[in-house]
Amino acid sequence: MSDTQESAERIISGVGGVGNVRSMTHCATRLRFELKDNGKVDQAALEATPEVLGAVPQSGNRYQVVIGGGVEGVYNAIISLPSMSNVAHGEDDDSDGTGAADTTASSNAEVKAAARSKARGKIAWLDSFFEYLSDSFRPILGVLLGASLIIAFASVMDALGIVDFRSSTKAAGWVFIDAMWRGVFYFLPIMIAYNAAKKLKVDPWLGATVMAALMTPNFLSLSDAKAFPNETLCVVNQTLGSSSCTTKIFGLTMQLNDYGGNVFVPLMMVAILALIYHGFKKVIPSSVQMVFLPFLSMIIVIPLTAFLIGPLGIWLGNGIGAGLAWLNTTAPFIFAILIPMIYPFLVPLGLHWPLNALMLVNIQTLGYDFIQGPMGAWNFACFGATAGVLVLAWRNKDKLMRQTATGALVAGLFGGVSEPSLYGIHLRFKRIYPRMLVGCFAGGLTLAILSLPYGGVTTRAFAFTSLLTIPVFSPMWVYAISVAVAFVVAMVLIIVSDYRTPEQKAEAEAALAAAQAKEDAQAGGSPTQHGESADAHTSQAVLADASEPAMAVDATPDSAATTAPPVSVVHAPIAGHVIALDESGDPVFATKALGEGVGIIPEGDSVVAPVTGTLLSVAKTGHAFGIKTDDGIEVLVHIGIDTVKMKGEGFSVDVTKGNHVNAGDLLATVDFDAIRAAGYSTTTLVTVTNTLRLHAVEPITDVTVKVGDPIIAVEH
Repeated sequence: MSDTQESAERIISGVGGVGNVRSMTHCATRLRFELKDNGKVDQAALEATPEVLGAVPQSGNRYQVVIGGGVEGVYNAIISLPSMSNVAHGEDDDSDGTGAADTTASSNAEVKAAARSKARGKIAWLDSFFEYLSDSFRPILGVLLGASLIIAFASVMDALGIVDFRSSTKAAGWVFIDAMWRGVFYFLPIMIAYNAAKKLKVDPWLGATVMAALMTPNFLSLSDAKAFPNETLCVVNQTLGSSSCTTKIFGLTMQLNDYGGNVFVPLMMVAILALIYHGFKKVIPSSVQMVFLPFLSMIIVIPLTAFLIGPLGIWLGNGIGAGLAWLNTTAPFIFAILIPMIYPFLVPLGLHWPLNALMLVNIQTLGYDFIQGPMGAWNFACFGATAGVLVLAWRNKDKLMRQTATGALVAGLFGGVSEPSLYGIHLRFKRIYPRMLVGCFAGGLTLAILSLPYGGVTTRAFAFTSLLTIPVFSPMWVYAISVAVAFVVAMVLIIVSDYRTPEQKAEAEAALAAAQAKEDAQAGGSPTQHGESADAHTSQAVLADASEPAMAVDATPDSAATTAPPVSVVHAPIAGHVIALDESGDPVFATKALGEGVGIIPEGDSVVAPVTGTLLSVAKTGHAFGIKTDDGIEVLVHIGIDTVKMKGEGFSVDVTKGNHVNAGDLLATVDFDAIRAAGYSTTTLVTVTNTLRLHAVEPITDVTVKVGDPIIAVEH
């Protein structure tokens, strides 16, 4: 099993098992869960998972697990788990028999309870609002980052005097370079409308279509007073040098705007579209929804956006931007320090998206943005704190923290992404934030002082604040010095005063000493590998002893090998020929995603308990049983392959979930002839599902056994 697969299983276990998961999505760095009960989450277990940077409870029953840049791989590993597949299809059974899933479709009462939980006061409402903003932007972060790097390249060319990108007489090749990044920002409203509609469960292409209608050459041509002399009127603002146009549409006055690059309008429009769309969906017969649902939505929402929502969104965005611009002009000192000081508190909560939206509005309306410059002080203070942690990790030979900090620092300095640093390190150690805030203040203060003659630091592009995008800021030298100050101050403070409390430092040093002692003790011999016995002869001797009639799982260590781990035995639940999981014919079991074990080609019709323990799960279809022994071994007995599809036909179950059984007790009587007649394999699979938490699990294969014979040896 790969590390990612192991992390996927541990994450699902940490959030309370598959049965506690209503839905799951992911953003650029985080897994987003909608759970049935947040109280079932084991936050400590989640944060102990190698690929998890942090676990963040939210209002209602929402939960976020921070992964970082590798979130998509972990997400794919989770949804590929057999039990998650059943949840996705809403099936009412525990098809893998592990007891991890309770995939019963939600009752009406549960759905109502979940809906009420989302509306618990203002916090839940705000959480939903900011999730709407986040999920509307998140899928396009990649292209925004790509565009910002193209802008950085263009800015370097401009700074070196190779080409003047502000000139209107550039060569065709450089105009084409402009098109590469301008396309992202000009058509941004369509992209956001698509994502926002998807978030609100509206046909995303419908949201994109409504926004695109206001960006077509046809709509833009309405601003041409010469083409429509009796209908279009344009007024020039002599102070700003801009013009505003209106036109008559069937006698009604419509304000004409250029919506390219605007973000407020699509966000507002889709919220209204969702109300209309879902309202019609309730009353239009499903057989004709494909035709009339988009038709009615378009003929209502496109005019509504053109006449009302669009102008209102433009006015709102301009108003907020103008207010911030006033603050930046009137009190630049306060503004330059305020932005980097509040961002460390906004980002963990996802509350920074409104400011990101305002950056885009500023670029569209003013031609430049003044928020990103001060924001860079926060980002580089964050990365500086991570660099300080990395220095200490190298000094202390802390391999895990060294790996975490290295990945987070690379993601930050070259990608401008702060989440891996924030969740992987900063929020885990309470001493980091105060020192990082000093770096934010120092960087903001430096920017405020040095930029006074220039009226602040600005940029003409939406750029992720990384080393690669420094050239897009003006004055560049002011910005570069400011972010360098923020970085160095935060880094030095962490190195000088450490990021750990004395207790955490002592604990880390003790763990390092123990690990070193273990390495020294193992010098000269290879460590035991997963699924391999540390001493094959001892294991075989134990198996020989365990083959006596006693059926309970008991450790039977060799008295001559007192240092060997205790060994337990899993017995055959049915007579037959034992084969390896690779030969079982089930691709999921063959990957050992459900643990190491064996397959048995059965003889007979009675299936008994292979160990003594408690039944954690009994599939309603009777095809799978999960048992946990008193010493913590979890065993799965899965009768046949794909037999869940028989829906219990041919299975007579003799036990119920929660029963305590002794090895040899009857679990079920099975009509294997009926299974064969239905076209399914009768191979019965026995696996140790918590293999990864055990010292070794050694299957015995290619033998013919009777009920009660040993088939798996387990070293604790």
